Amino acid sequence: MSDGAYLGREWNDATESWVDFVRSGKDYYRDGLNNPAAFEFIGDVAGLAVLDLACGEGYNARILARKSAKVTGIDLSEKMIEFAKQEEEKDKLGIRFEVMNAADMHRLSNNHFDLVTCFMSLQDVRDFEKAIAEAARVLKYGGRFVFSIPHPCTEMIRLHEPEERKIRAIEKYFRRMEYTIEWNMERLTKPFRTTSFHRTLTDYFNALHKNKLVVTRLAEPRPTLEALQRYPGLRDVLEIPQSIIIESMKPEDPQ
Repeated sequence: MSDGAYLGREWNDATESWVDFVRSGKDYYRDGLNNPAAFEFIGDVAGLAVLDLACGEGYNARILARKSAKVTGIDLSEKMIEFAKQEEEKDKLGIRFEVMNAADMHRLSNNHFDLVTCFMSLQDVRDFEKAIAEAARVLKYGGRFVFSIPHPCTEMIRLHEPEERKIRAIEKYFRRMEYTIEWNMERLTKPFRTTSFHRTLTDYFNALHKNKLVVTRLAEPRPTLEALQRYPGLRDVLEIPQSIIIESMKPEDPQ
């Protein structure tokens, strides 16, 4: 864990609080907004070889495996992978979990996976361009790379509350930066902090284009009425997108 080792250490420190947050249903943005939209995008994965980048403690990797995919999950955090492996020991879904940097997956073969996913994590990868290049390398021809990220256009929103009114202002969209996220919601058993990286939509599209990945679809998830009834906190993103999902494809081998 040399390149960006501090990022792995941050998530190591956050692991136990994060595991409780995710597994106990407290992450309503995941359960009520982002996952339903992402898995609708992904569709049928039965029999597919799937690589889940920055898989964390394996929550979405397990969903993919239960849909009959052959799943490999990688993450920079040793402790996250430890928890993922412990769960795999109980569930026996056939998932292979490994500690690995998404920007350096040399242990994985070229043209091997039908689908590469990255759920709300690519913004936390320091060298995202290398990660996208690696995703393209390990994909089979005709395979797909589907990732979701916090929406870059609204990620930099700052909340101001003058005179008892809430005003949301988008600031510094074009300023590429590394910044700290303070995770201190009451839903967490223990607060923690992690590092993320703001980039523009153009940055992501250029990295895909550079690696000959063709964008085929995108979506900006919006909560359904049913989701709003179950997770009232999603009202914050009813009119302003919280995330974006992008699907790209590795073209068929020209030879």
